[in-house]
Amino acid sequence: MSSATPTDSLEQAGAPAPSPRPLTALTPTSWAAGCELGVSEWVDQGRCLGAIGRGSAWWIGDWVRYGSVRYGDKYAAASHVTGYDVQSLMNMSYVASRFEASRRRPGLSFSHHAELAGLAPEDQELWLDRAEAGALSVRVLRIELRKARERSAARLSLARARLQAAPDPPPADAGELLECPHCGHHFAH
Repeated sequence: MSSATPTDSLEQAGAPAPSPRPLTALTPTSWAAGCELGVSEWVDQGRCLGAIGRGSAWWIGDWVRYGSVRYGDKYAAASHVTGYDVQSLMNMSYVASRFEASRRRPGLSFSHHAELAGLAPEDQELWLDRAEAGALSVRVLRIELRKARERSAARLSLARARLQAAPDPPPADAGELLECPHCGHHFAH
């Protein structure tokens, strides 16, 4: 029988021994230092909070998807459990469903991914690459997407206008025809 204490086991495993008083206190609306923090402890707390903030929408989205697949539509119950409104849960679930875990970019926020969720996967990858390479904020990504959509719509509109303005081809049995140099209309000779 071992005489090691739980604290000894933690220290041997490389984990820090439990602190006699909490370093911090979290509530739904606050973070507070439970004691005087050194710079490295303060930085560690910030890293932890950042990871929680960046990951929570993904985690909740995946959790809701799991519950929906396993137990059926449970958005109202999930809303009650998490405190999020149903629409927010539906949005998180949708974004999570559009990006499998291997395609999620840790250097980009959930909001970056949400901006791209409605695109085809190959377009999502293109824009994720652009956002990473250009260190685009969500706002700038949204603006760039809007510009790209406007350019695409303008090209489509121009192509449609050209098709509508193209002169009708002459009928096969029209004989010799003359073409108007201004509008392209064909006239029987």
